[in-house]
Amino acid sequence: MNIPRPGRFITVEGTEGVGKSTNIAFVQQWLTEQGIEVVLTREPGGTPLAEELRSLLLAPRDEAVCNTAELLLMFAARAQHLSQKIRPALARGAWVLCDRFTDATFAYQGGGRGLDTTPIETLEQLVQQGLSPDMTLLLDLPVETGMARANARSAPDRFEQEKLQFFSRVRAAYHQRAEADPQRFRIIDAAPALPQVQQQITTVLADFLEAC
Repeated sequence: MNIPRPGRFITVEGTEGVGKSTNIAFVQQWLTEQGIEVVLTREPGGTPLAEELRSLLLAPRDEAVCNTAELLLMFAARAQHLSQKIRPALARGAWVLCDRFTDATFAYQGGGRGLDTTPIETLEQLVQQGLSPDMTLLLDLPVETGMARANARSAPDRFEQEKLQFFSRVRAAYHQRAEADPQRFRIIDAAPALPQVQQQITTVLADFLEAC
């Protein structure tokens, strides 16, 4: 009798311009080649309602967005995402591959915006009820390099319009998260050429799959 492989939850994090989209596609292909059903998704977003909230959050606007409002919108989108997409996929044994998750909230709203982490932790407990990623790939790159890449590709969204100091705080917050949870985080040096970056990712994925 074939016993279904339990679902796994993998997230990919990083500041702007680190190559998340390209490398997430690589991770999806690699896992699929191993015979794993992969559900690819993103945050904020992942469901029709959560995508609408994403549009609200990312659109540049003249009105100043209250930091608390931004935080609550992030978790509103996450609650819907978990309910309608992530939890059902994991329950049937699929692997969920998500472009950002709650670590991004601690990095961007906590580190970048300077919000106290206590309300973030409270919302995390309320919305996730103990669910967290099994592994997080943190693509790491100097902020100046990442922003140069990001600015070259398209018009900046509301977050990408922030100053370098904002993203320096975001990167520092990501490193703090990784240092606090080394069993979950795998830091990928995103500075080398793409084949070298993806070789790092392949090694991490192979080790993770062997341990499952």
